[in-house]
Amino acid sequence: MSKAPRKQRKRLYNLPLHLRRKQLSAHLSKELREQYKRRSLPVRKGDEVKVVRGKFKGTIGKVVKVDLKKFRIYVEGCTLKKADGSEAFYPIHPSNTILVNLDLSDPRRVKIIERKNVKVE
Repeated sequence: MSKAPRKQRKRLYNLPLHLRRKQLSAHLSKELREQYKRRSLPVRKGDEVKVVRGKFKGTIGKVVKVDLKKFRIYVEGCTLKKADGSEAFYPIHPSNTILVNLDLSDPRRVKIIERKNVKVE
């Protein structure tokens, strides 16, 4: 892989969707990091995140949507008022968030976490 920034960007923008999912990862909170013995996990709809950078810093909310094409997530409580008065979710890059609570309703996700030799309660 090249070190050249333009080639790095090109690779990022041309990634297939199944590899983009990995790019949309966020760090785990200190409690979750101790519990699962890992630093980060890909963000999923239903996870609870805390925004740590930008306009909505400090906001904690559920992930409503993950946009693989735009590399952004949409969080409850992070909305903008549009000119017509309606509300729209504000797109946030997952690196600007911390995972506070995981959605473990999917057994495949539990297996992914357990691969690190940690039992999920």
